[in-house]
Amino acid sequence: MKLLAGNSNKTLAAAIGDYLDLPLTKAQVRRFADNEIFVAIDENVRGEDVFVIQSTSFPANDNLMELLICIDALQRASARRITAVTPYFGYARQDRKTGGRTPISAKVVANLITRAGADRVLTLDLHAGQIQGFFDIPTDNLVAFPVMAEDIRRRHKGENLMIVSPDVGGVVRARQLADRLNVPLAIVDKRRAKPGESEVMNIIGDVRGFDCILFDDIVDTAGTLCNAAKAIMDDGASSVSAYVSHGVLSGPACERLSKSVLTELVITDTIEAPELVRNCGKIRTVSVAPLIGEAIRRIANEESVSKLFD
Repeated sequence: MKLLAGNSNKTLAAAIGDYLDLPLTKAQVRRFADNEIFVAIDENVRGEDVFVIQSTSFPANDNLMELLICIDALQRASARRITAVTPYFGYARQDRKTGGRTPISAKVVANLITRAGADRVLTLDLHAGQIQGFFDIPTDNLVAFPVMAEDIRRRHKGENLMIVSPDVGGVVRARQLADRLNVPLAIVDKRRAKPGESEVMNIIGDVRGFDCILFDDIVDTAGTLCNAAKAIMDDGASSVSAYVSHGVLSGPACERLSKSVLTELVITDTIEAPELVRNCGKIRTVSVAPLIGEAIRRIANEESVSKLFD
């Protein structure tokens, strides 16, 4: 087994390597003067089971292209099996036609990864579970809620907790966490006026007196999250924090979070946080390196991955 890291999240790749006690494969992943991507594998990978660790986060197109070229280089070097490990799968929010003459970009990306030569995909908390069906190769979609649940138990001992889904679409995800913690569930009913903007309508469930935890898969500009937090506090909650799998955190996100009623936002390290995010006092990171590392070990040993979540 070998691990190959692209440039999108070297910190996470190194942590996964530490968990598996396996050094990262020596390789060159660099740019030519005109910004074209060049990849050279500096170790023999013939007959090896290779895992390429690369989130397709910002800059999404560059990181996606890196992943595709890494896969092609490995295929041409006669790797036995190539697994694309994409802790954050970009373009996942474009999983269906939202109007006339619009693309299903998640399907396009799935096709690219498959045609590049990947034999398997390992990802975490896809925005929509049906994206697994976009691939014609085995796809493992890990979930972060066990990691989140453990952190919540450690940080919120004995508190009067309630899990809140920030929209109707995330109810299944939030219910999994609520069931794991054996706490009640509430839902924020919102109407989205246009992409990037949302208007909270009402709260389904009684949040009065509860320490509420919003749980979602992606936080981008943080508008939905901050609006939901304000609505929950206005409805009588004692406090509100948030746990989100993927911290995209673009544009005004950090400023909004700093001014919001949220006590903290907890994200995972699927996306390498820029300095602005690291310096935001309300943001804390928990690592999913052990989770992804264990999944990689099980795939390499032909063991069950689903048993990780029993």
